[in-house]
Amino acid sequence: MIRSLLIRGMIAGLVAGLIGFGFARTFGEPSVARAIAFEEQHEHAAGAHEHADAHAHADASAATSHDAHDHGDEELVSRDTQAGLGLLTGVAVFGTALGGLFSLVFAFAYGRLGALHARGTSALLALFGFVSAAIVPFLKYPPNPPAVGNAETIGPRTALFFGMVAISIVAAVLAVRLQRRLQARHGNWNATLIAGLAYVVVVAVAQVALPRIDEVPDGFSASLLWNFRLAAIGIQALIWTTLGLVFGALAARELERPAVRRMAAA
Repeated sequence: MIRSLLIRGMIAGLVAGLIGFGFARTFGEPSVARAIAFEEQHEHAAGAHEHADAHAHADASAATSHDAHDHGDEELVSRDTQAGLGLLTGVAVFGTALGGLFSLVFAFAYGRLGALHARGTSALLALFGFVSAAIVPFLKYPPNPPAVGNAETIGPRTALFFGMVAISIVAAVLAVRLQRRLQARHGNWNATLIAGLAYVVVVAVAQVALPRIDEVPDGFSASLLWNFRLAAIGIQALIWTTLGLVFGALAARELERPAVRRMAAA
């Protein structure tokens, strides 16, 4: 059964990735193009200023510096490829891998979340995944378009982001276990409220304790930054929603239809 669910999870993840690509191509790429134009404009202005300073000292050295600058800006991969095939490959691989992991979590959780069937379990897990792996890290370390961020800090920024993801997911798992332990004593509703509050407290402490990162350059368009981040969280919402619904339907065909047939035959 695990192998069958894994295949269905990867299929659902691929479908989610393709839908996410369509959304990113339509709503995310315009913001990326504007951010790149902003970066190129500032680099051009800085290069012109440096060229003028060098020209005041020596015409020959200015020309050499300008040629080296132009050579260093050559694109290894064209912008069209990045926005097309590159984006499609990245989102499809991400969605497929996410779907495989999602199916394994589903296999463990199925039958342990009360009376929920396959579709309900899948939808609930997708909601948990979206909140813990997307929303919570987004609130602390929102994604930035090109031209935002220092290249020298990309390593620490990436580590902090995935650290926030790990803390949020672990806190969510512990909250679910806490809810199950408290359910018999306090009832389902109160146990859920207590577990939810515990999750919020842990996440809030982590968000306050982890360092803040703000590398948005002066003069960068606030509306552009907002649109890019809105598109980024929209992609995540679409991927998780599609994954939960599609996998739930596929899992129900695998897990529940045979039971229905046996009841009909009896």
